[in-house]
Amino acid sequence: MKLFSSLTNRIFFASALLAVLAIGLAVFRVNVAVTAQAESELQRGVEEAGTLLEAYRSTLFEHFTREARLVADLSNLKAAMTTKDARTVQPIAEDYQQRIGSDLFVVTDPSGRVVAEAGRLHMPRDDPAAWDAIRRATGGHEAVALWRHPAGVIQVASVPSFVGPELVGTVSVGFSLDEEAAARFKALTNSEIAFAVGDEVQASTLPAQFNRQLARLAGAPSVSRITLGDSDYVVVRRKLPLTSVAADAGAGADADADAEEVEIPTALILRSRTERLRFLNIVHRELGGTAILAVLAATLLSYAVARTVTRPLGTITATMREMASTGDLTRRITLSPNARWEDEDARLLATTFNAMTDSILRFQREAAQRERLSSLGRLSTVVAHEIRNPLMIIKTALRSLKQDPVQAPHVRDAVADIDEEVARLNRIVSEVLDFARPIKFELAPVDLNALAEDAARAVRATEGPAIDIRLDLAPALPPVVTDGERLRLVLVNVLTNARHAVLAGTGSPPPGAIQLVTASAAAGRVALEVRDQGVGIAAEDLARVFDPFFTTRRTGTGLGLAISRNIIEGLGGTIGVSSRPGSGTDVRIELPHAPA
Repeated sequence: MKLFSSLTNRIFFASALLAVLAIGLAVFRVNVAVTAQAESELQRGVEEAGTLLEAYRSTLFEHFTREARLVADLSNLKAAMTTKDARTVQPIAEDYQQRIGSDLFVVTDPSGRVVAEAGRLHMPRDDPAAWDAIRRATGGHEAVALWRHPAGVIQVASVPSFVGPELVGTVSVGFSLDEEAAARFKALTNSEIAFAVGDEVQASTLPAQFNRQLARLAGAPSVSRITLGDSDYVVVRRKLPLTSVAADAGAGADADADAEEVEIPTALILRSRTERLRFLNIVHRELGGTAILAVLAATLLSYAVARTVTRPLGTITATMREMASTGDLTRRITLSPNARWEDEDARLLATTFNAMTDSILRFQREAAQRERLSSLGRLSTVVAHEIRNPLMIIKTALRSLKQDPVQAPHVRDAVADIDEEVARLNRIVSEVLDFARPIKFELAPVDLNALAEDAARAVRATEGPAIDIRLDLAPALPPVVTDGERLRLVLVNVLTNARHAVLAGTGSPPPGAIQLVTASAAAGRVALEVRDQGVGIAAEDLARVFDPFFTTRRTGTGLGLAISRNIIEGLGGTIGVSSRPGSGTDVRIELPHAPA
């Protein structure tokens, strides 16, 4: 026997191969997607860290610059500076340095001589950039500069201080880009940080042995990769310019020229790609193990399915094909009397299938019988209750006409009673026929607002106590393609029910006891809603209001809402009822702009 001649073997090998391919492809795609997502998240995270560092550094430097301006303009400091006495200026300088939290606070006299210093850093005496910034400040202009110190650089803003037109000194405030600042920024961004000026790294949270490699990144593209030791890093480069402060100071052309001469520091933000993607190895191992187990399970399951499904498949398929072609759901599978060589699973399945078809046949017979008896009982109730009463009234009227002599008023009354009851009988017969026969619709564009007004006029003209029907019509409602006459019949029926519900309450009906609303609905539909303030519907009766022959009124047939639902559903719409027993009922109808 050939390997693939058996249906069982074909199903088994096909299912196993499909499972292996599906699981392998799924594992591969998951690995690729997870890796790509991790790479994207890593790059996006390091770029966000760079933006955060740049914004924080800029905000911090502008903050210290504004603080320097404010301190330089304080009267107590200016008064102390006019003394040129270090012992007088020093306590004030220390106080303000602690208040603003700067790393460096330097006060000079008009000649540029340092009068007081405060903070953890001091002015580098051998740095020409520092003296140049002081010189510019003593010249009456604000200046920004980088002051070098052994552990890094200091970003400094130097501000002149005036008493009237007289220069009394300068105030220099700054914060450092050193190891301590790099550690703070590392905690802020959860990344490794390095600061470089020119081609030299001034401070870094990484070991100093990598400074030469990091220095080469200062002029590299904004996002790059670098290998340091046994770790691979993603690097983002951010320039930290000082020109915005000088421009904000309004120092003019001199300040702009000074800012252009300042060497701009560069911040390098690094995140370890090796560390961040290490979890992918665990993911790959777990996915591989899961894939192997899944393949084994799928192989075993494929074999089991092939063994259990293929045997009874042929017989059942043929029988079901006959059922589909004939529509006969009671077809049975012929069982062989000789079961010696017959598959037990197939025989059990065939027996179960025959039991199911027997149950379907029995259910169909019982359902048809119940439906006939139910319809006959409901119709008998309608005939007995609704038709006998008019007949008795007609009989009574005819008996009065047989009396001799018969006076003209009695004749008129008898004729009126007969006419009224004949109309009632005709209405009952018409409603039963409308419910029983298919509805033929005549579709045309209809103005719903005009239709609602017409239905309201018809109900207002009904004999009996007057009920106020308030119309709330949407002004820009577009025409709807529907059967206007049938829809008007539904509205009149619902409004009449609302009128009966209002009249059944105690006391006189309030103004606006019935409200008819038209509006646009969701998904390109329109809505009509009838709200009344009547007696409402009991909770146990609410689910049966659309059942044929169900009514709570003594003179009702119970077909009005059933016919209304048939009409609305035939027009492609929906109708629903909600009620609050004792306070009112809402009937909502939704229709498409054009039925399918």
